Amino acid sequence: MSTSLNGTSGGRGTNAAPSRPVGELVFAGLIVCIGIVGFVAGAGIPIPPSAGVVGPRVFPYLVSGIMVAIGIGLIIQLLRGHTGAAEEGEDIDPDVKTDWLTVGKLVGFLAVHIALIVPLGWPVAAAVLFFGSAWSLGAKPWWRNAIIAIVLALILQFVFAGLLGVSLPPGFLLEGVEIFNG
Repeated sequence: MSTSLNGTSGGRGTNAAPSRPVGELVFAGLIVCIGIVGFVAGAGIPIPPSAGVVGPRVFPYLVSGIMVAIGIGLIIQLLRGHTGAAEEGEDIDPDVKTDWLTVGKLVGFLAVHIALIVPLGWPVAAAVLFFGSAWSLGAKPWWRNAIIAIVLALILQFVFAGLLGVSLPPGFLLEGVEIFNG
């Protein structure tokens, strides 16, 4: 056994009590809880008479089972003392305080996005959200951010509503354009 310069064995002070990784245990517990909720929600999926061997409950049960197994495995590992290595953060200064103004702007643009979906349609609301997020995070120039936001919103509206048939409200600007309607 080696003795360190401060006279303690193994490099750790004798007065240091092993701390429980409370945050990691809570996270692992949440994974288990989400898996259990998935089982409960999956049980409520109606099975049509035409369903074969693989019915509509198989995928939710599979994902929920994996989540419960991973969560329980994490809890066991954490209780045995195997915690994750602390990430050192390559370009992060841990002493810098949170920029609450930027966080507030992002939350505000998300709230505006939610409020605009019904009256103006998803593409307009998404363009506002994309532009506001880029502006809040300091992307410049503003006109390029606006163009990218509009193009991204239209591409997503086309893919989800036009191709996949997901019901996204097109709004009054795109109401008559068939490729943007689900």
